[in-house]
Amino acid sequence: MTTTTPVEVATHQTNLWQQSWIMVWRNLIHTKRMPEMLSDVTIQPVMFVLLFAYVFGASIQVAGGPDYKEFLLPGIMGQTIVFTAFIVSTGITNDLDKGIIDRFRSLPISRSSVLIGRAIASLLHSSIGIVVMAVTGLFIGWRIHNGVGKAVLAFALVLLFGFAMIWFGILVGSWLKSVEAVNGFMFTSLFPLTFLSNAFVPTGPMPTWLRTIAEWNPISALVQAMRVLWGNGPAAGPNTALPLQHPELTTLIWAVALTLVFAPFALRAYAKRTAD
Repeated sequence: MTTTTPVEVATHQTNLWQQSWIMVWRNLIHTKRMPEMLSDVTIQPVMFVLLFAYVFGASIQVAGGPDYKEFLLPGIMGQTIVFTAFIVSTGITNDLDKGIIDRFRSLPISRSSVLIGRAIASLLHSSIGIVVMAVTGLFIGWRIHNGVGKAVLAFALVLLFGFAMIWFGILVGSWLKSVEAVNGFMFTSLFPLTFLSNAFVPTGPMPTWLRTIAEWNPISALVQAMRVLWGNGPAAGPNTALPLQHPELTTLIWAVALTLVFAPFALRAYAKRTAD
């Protein structure tokens, strides 16, 4: 009779950042195996750019400003990065429904590493959409006029704002119980938020009350910052709201403030949802 000797598996301690990057890699592999998941950042951005540029653009004139295509691209990019929250919320809800989070809980890893990994992966996912839209914009006539430094700053503000929106998505995904509920909530909250801004039309012709709401919308500050940094539109005049007169600083403040508000609530909601 022979006996078998148990095989010892070598293990080593990992810190939070190592665990988070493992979660990022897991999400990237999942996307690689299901490439159709990239349709929302490949096909849809091209469709939005072409539809708005050639359908609505034929009827919209930017008074004293650039061609509508240059006016449009920052707005489309702002909408795409806001919809990062949509992507991460459905991803979190799916993982919770399918029991994947329960499997992660059985591993010797920090719970927050799952959220950090999901946040970084979602930001990378949405960055693909930004690149696709930039390339599409170049084909239809969009250009960056203010040099590399300001161009990089604008892209950095977009990603920073997207990171803040990711925590909102994590909060909603941890709070609501089904993908259908998440889709309904995010659709009814994010679509009005993006359209009630300067993303697609100038705020000047709006009624006074509506213009005030649009100009204080954080998305308007983000879009205006991109337009100014890329040279896709003039600086805001003295009659516009204060956030649009200092859009870069306003966007930075909004991104930090939203992260500080949403992140703690998201972590709490996730902990409550995954409690024993």
